Amino acid sequence: MKTKIAQGAEAIIWLDGDRIVKERIKKMYRHEDIDSARRKKTTRFEARLMEKAGKIIPVPKVHSSCDKAMVIEMEFIEGKKLRDMVESMTKEERGDIFKRVGRKVAKLHNIDVIHGDLTTSNMIVREKIYFIDFGLGFVSSKVEDKAVDLHLLKQALASKHHKQFEECFSAVMNGYKEEIKDFNAVEKRMKKVEERGRYKEKS
Repeated sequence: MKTKIAQGAEAIIWLDGDRIVKERIKKMYRHEDIDSARRKKTTRFEARLMEKAGKIIPVPKVHSSCDKAMVIEMEFIEGKKLRDMVESMTKEERGDIFKRVGRKVAKLHNIDVIHGDLTTSNMIVREKIYFIDFGLGFVSSKVEDKAVDLHLLKQALASKHHKQFEECFSAVMNGYKEEIKDFNAVEKRMKKVEERGRYKEKS
């Protein structure tokens, strides 16, 4: 028997035994044909992106996907969301786990996978750190897109974990630097992304 465990703007998430079923939601404000085509494309692309990412970092294994039904069936990762662990960790534990997060982000970027929604809600800790929800992800070799991906993680940490934000993001960047092919280029572009953000806030 399926049990609904989450619902967002784009999809409903069901737990069905040892599997997660992600079902894309119909958008009533869009023309039916356009909506159907978009959901099919997104479903198909997310499954492919997860399979590509899964070759280098832990992600839920895709069991099946159906772009006609707009459904992806994947492995259920039974663990804790990193979001719920941050405050109870020691400083050393946070430093270790967020450094590992940074390495994993870099490994994705090295194969031009942009996650698109890097938050501690989309990271599950078991023996390993699993990245989930690639629904906003895409493939890009652009330094800009990699910088924005990191910037969004930084914003998410500042918003959700403001007390531990600086130490956590510093650890992320230390791990990222160890793995990424061209750290200086991404770091430089990230500063520009942040400057644009501050300019928009002032204007």
